[in-house]
Amino acid sequence: MVFEFSVKGVANDLAPMFAACTREDMNLEKRNDEGASHDEHKLQNSNNNREEKMSWLANEAEDYWGNPADRAKTGGWVPSALILGIEMVERLATMGIAVNLVTYLNGAMHLPSSSSANIVTDFMGTSFLLCLLGGFLADSYLGRYWTIIIFSAVQAVGAGLLSMSTALPQLRPPPCHHDGNGIQTCQQANMFQMSILYLSLYLMALGTGGLKCSVSGFGSDQFDEKDEKESQQMAYFFSRFFFFISLGTLLAVTILVWIQDEVGRSWGYGICSVAMIFAIIVFLAGRKKYRYRRRLGSLITHILEVVVSAVKKRKMELPQNPSFFYEEAPDGTGIQHTDQFRFLDKAAIATEDDFEAGASKPNPWKLSPVTRVEEVKMMIRLVPIWATTIIFWTVYAQMITFSVEQASTMDRSMGHFQIPAGSLPVFFVAAILITLAIYDRFIIPFSKRWKGFTNLQQMAIGLILSIFGMAAASLIERKRLDVAKSAGGVISLPISVFYLVPQLYLIGSGEAFIYTGQLDFFITQSPKGMKTMSTGLFLTTLSLGFFVSSFLVSILKGITGSSPGKAWLADNINNGRLDLFYALLAILSVINFVLFIISAIWYKPAKPNKGSQRPQPAKQRC
Repeated sequence: MVFEFSVKGVANDLAPMFAACTREDMNLEKRNDEGASHDEHKLQNSNNNREEKMSWLANEAEDYWGNPADRAKTGGWVPSALILGIEMVERLATMGIAVNLVTYLNGAMHLPSSSSANIVTDFMGTSFLLCLLGGFLADSYLGRYWTIIIFSAVQAVGAGLLSMSTALPQLRPPPCHHDGNGIQTCQQANMFQMSILYLSLYLMALGTGGLKCSVSGFGSDQFDEKDEKESQQMAYFFSRFFFFISLGTLLAVTILVWIQDEVGRSWGYGICSVAMIFAIIVFLAGRKKYRYRRRLGSLITHILEVVVSAVKKRKMELPQNPSFFYEEAPDGTGIQHTDQFRFLDKAAIATEDDFEAGASKPNPWKLSPVTRVEEVKMMIRLVPIWATTIIFWTVYAQMITFSVEQASTMDRSMGHFQIPAGSLPVFFVAAILITLAIYDRFIIPFSKRWKGFTNLQQMAIGLILSIFGMAAASLIERKRLDVAKSAGGVISLPISVFYLVPQLYLIGSGEAFIYTGQLDFFITQSPKGMKTMSTGLFLTTLSLGFFVSSFLVSILKGITGSSPGKAWLADNINNGRLDLFYALLAILSVINFVLFIISAIWYKPAKPNKGSQRPQPAKQRC
C-alpha cells in the first residue's frame, strides 16, 4: 500500500511537469513552423524578385559597358535597323562593282570575254571565301561588332582605290585604234595596271568577307531567342535582312550602274566608298544600344580538339551506356547523344591522364564533353547539304557575267531610253522581291496549319528553279546566236534584250528560296554561339560556286579552243556556243538535285538533352 501510494504520489507530482513540457514542445513546434513558413515566404519573395529582375535582362547578352543587357534599353528593331543599313551599303558597293565590271574589263582594259568573266567570278568567290577568316576572327578575337567596323573600313579603302584606278589614264590602256580598213587594234592592260586593279578588287573582297559573315549574326543578337515576342521578331529579321540585301543590289544595278556608264566609273566607285564611310558612322552611333555576346572560341579549334582526342583514344572500347561519357553541360542544357559517327565518341571517354594536377577542368586536347562531340557531329551532318547547294551559285555566276555580255550585244532600247547592259540584273532582283512578297503575304497567311516550307524544302525549290532557268537560258542563247549569224557583224543585234528576262526571273526566284533556306539552315542547325562561323560556312557555298564557274570556263576554254564556230566560250560570244555551256550547267544541276534529295533524306538534326543521362543514386530512407 505504501509503495502504491508512493507511485501515485510521484505520478501526481510529475503530471504538471510533463504537461508543461508538452505545451512547451507544442509551442516550439509552432514557432518552428511559423519560422519555416516565414523563411519560405522570404525565399519565395527573393525568387520572385530574381525572376522579375531576370525578366528585363536579355539572355546571355551584355551591353556596351559589359553589364547584363537591359531588354528595354538595348536590342530590338532600332539597333538591328542600323545593322541592316550597313549590310545594304555593302551590297550596294559589292554588286555595284561586280555586275558592271565585266564590261569595264572587256571595253576599257581590253581583256577577252572569258578572262573578264573569270576575274569577276574569282573576285566574288574570294569575297565569300574570306567569310571564313572573318568568322574565325569574330568568334575567337575581335567579336562581331569590331569585325564589322574594321572590315567595313577595309572595303571603303578598296572602293576608293578602285575609283582612283579608273580615274587616272596611266592606270588603264589607251583606247582601241581603228585603221582605214575598219580593223580595230586594242592594247591589253599591262602588268602594273592589272596589279592596281587586283589590289583594289581584293581589298574590296577582304572587306566584304569580314563584314558579311558578322552582320547577320550581330543582327540576330539584338533579339532574345528565349523570349517569345523577340523570338518571333528574330524570324522576321532574317526575311528583312534578305530584303535589304536585295534593296542594295537593286540600287546598285540601276542608279549606280547608270552613273558608271553615263557620268563615269570613278564617280560610281567613289560613291561606293563614300557610302560605306557614312554607313560606318551611322553604325557607330548605335554602339550603346547594341547587345553583345561573349566570344565562345573558334569552331575550328573545337573541331580539332575533338578529332585529336578521338585519335589519341582510338584503341579504347566504347562503353555500352552513353551515360558514362564525360559531360560538362548542366542537366537539360547539353545536346543529346547520337549514334552517328561513333568513332568521335571516344573523345568523351574520361581517363586519369586527362586531368592535370590542380586543374578543375580536363585538357580539351585530351578529353571533350559529349556536347562538344555532338557539335562536331552537327557540322559533319551539314557537309552533304553544304556540298549540294554549291552548283546553284555556279548558275548564279552566269547572271552577272555572260548574261551581261549577252545583253551588251542585244537591242536594249526602251522607247528613247537605252538600258545599260549592267542594269539587266534589275529583273533578277525584281524576281527576288516579288517572290518574297508572294511567299510572305499570300502563301503563308492563307495556310492555317502549315507554317510554310522548311529550310530544306526552300533549298530544293531553289535548285529546281535553277534547272529550269539554265534550260531556258540555253534555248534563248540558241535563238540569239541564230540572229547573230544572220545579221553578220553588226554591233547591236536586232533581238530584244527582254528575251533574257525568263532566265533572270527563274534564277532570281530560285535565289529567294535557296538563300533564305540556307541562311536559316546553317544558323539554326549549327552549334550554339557559332553563328558567325556557320554564316561563313554558308557563304563559302557562294564562294565555291563562283570558283567552280571559273574552273569550268577554263576547262572548256582549253578543250574547245578559241576558233569561231567550235569554241564554246569564244573571245566574241557571237562566235561561240554559249548555249551548250548553259545546257551543260542544266544537266549538272539535275544530277546535283538528285544528290541533294538523298542528302536531305539522310540528314538528322541534333536534339537538345532534356535531362541527365547519368544514373542517379538511390535516396536514403529514414
